[in-house]
Amino acid sequence: MAVAARIKPQELFAPEEWARLSARSSWRGIAMVAHAWGVILAAGALFVIWPNPLTYIVAVMLIGARQLGLAILMHEAAHGGLHPNLKVNDWLGEWLCAAPLGASLSSYRPYHLTHHKFAQQAEDPDLVLSAPFPTTRASLRRKIVRDLTGQTFFKQRLGPIIAGLKKRADGQAPGAIFARAAAGQKRFLLINLAMLVVLSAAGLWWAWFALWLVPMATWFPLVTRLRNIAEHALVAKDEPDPFRHARTTRANWLERALVAPYHVNFHAEHHLFMHVPCWNLPRAHRLLREKGLTEGMLTAPGYLTVLKAASGKVA
Repeated sequence: MAVAARIKPQELFAPEEWARLSARSSWRGIAMVAHAWGVILAAGALFVIWPNPLTYIVAVMLIGARQLGLAILMHEAAHGGLHPNLKVNDWLGEWLCAAPLGASLSSYRPYHLTHHKFAQQAEDPDLVLSAPFPTTRASLRRKIVRDLTGQTFFKQRLGPIIAGLKKRADGQAPGAIFARAAAGQKRFLLINLAMLVVLSAAGLWWAWFALWLVPMATWFPLVTRLRNIAEHALVAKDEPDPFRHARTTRANWLERALVAPYHVNFHAEHHLFMHVPCWNLPRAHRLLREKGLTEGMLTAPGYLTVLKAASGKVA
């Protein structure tokens, strides 16, 4: 097995620089989780107070983006970055980030750390996400349509479960994908039932469907796809240079609001220094730039640029 090449942070940063970059915080992770839920509530309130097609579209996009934000913060918890106390870190990541989305931190962590260990190597479990690219514009359009119409959502949520149940009916082991999917369902149902009860008590029973499930089935899959494309599409397989195992994409304020929350666009830095908390990734980028080390890094000026490159294949 080819383990991805690594760079020791101490070779790039002075001890005081690295100490500051890698330091955990007892409040920043909690604040980010609270911010994600605050945006979700505010976006939902926007439509409840001013119900019209425009505010509904804005609410769906903002809520779907913050659902991605919760997934990103679950990812942060997988690295122990949400809180210096691991029990607090895992509780935040499992119950406030993963469970509402039907995910499982305990299942995601070993899978994701394998991705880091073998980034862009043959054993990388996430290679399947970047393998289809480059593709044609028509193919990318079809993917986007499937995302926005809920087809991707139902395929990802029900596909592994149905396949696992068929294997079990045939007397076969259902497999790891089925186990990961099933692990998150009980907590998902519990959290979402609680949300439905609270909303119903407030006379807003419909909001669970219109302002939680619809964003999860439409905008959330789309921006998740865009994030995956930006991070690893068109990155060379078996890439030997750690600075090019992932892509960092510049994100303006609108992209940060709707596509790339919580510094997820600094993905090259995250792969270089996976124990740096996400809020310190912009600082890591600035330090690398000051040291003249970003010139060889894989970067893009924006998400549209990456999408154009990823869909530039001739039919």
